[in-house]
Amino acid sequence: MDTQKHLYDLIKDFDTAMLVTRAGNGGMHGRPMRVAQLKPDADAYFATSIDSLKAAEIEADPRVLVVLQSTATYAVIEGRAAIVRDRALIEKLWVKEWSVWFPGGKDDASLALLKVDASAGEYWDNSGLQGLQYLFKGLKAMFKKEKPELDEKVHAKVDL
Repeated sequence: MDTQKHLYDLIKDFDTAMLVTRAGNGGMHGRPMRVAQLKPDADAYFATSIDSLKAAEIEADPRVLVVLQSTATYAVIEGRAAIVRDRALIEKLWVKEWSVWFPGGKDDASLALLKVDASAGEYWDNSGLQGLQYLFKGLKAMFKKEKPELDEKVHAKVDL
């Protein structure tokens, strides 16, 4: 099974993710972010302000997690983030909803993109047939007092 493709198939339609950065005090800092683009290699883009706390946190420590969750699918992308000022890419990815945070529109001086270069991912897919199969395996394991075995359709770690 191509786990990288399966991961992308699970995440490609998400429009919001939790971005987790390392806070200045050493703790973790998460916040919801609207997804600007998710690529097949799990690299991701988000709109951000160059003056934001997350930009400062990323400058101090670029390691991030991107967490995506729906009712039956879950994924975590690990990577390194960087602030990107590519105006052509901003123009391409711009959506009107960003005007809430960037009143100057796509030409707002504080608007930048946050790019996450994915290095690893992990997913749990309990959707559709996989979910029913997992439920059956879980019940069977429970009665046998064992842990259920998970195949790559349900759970896998992915090197990106």
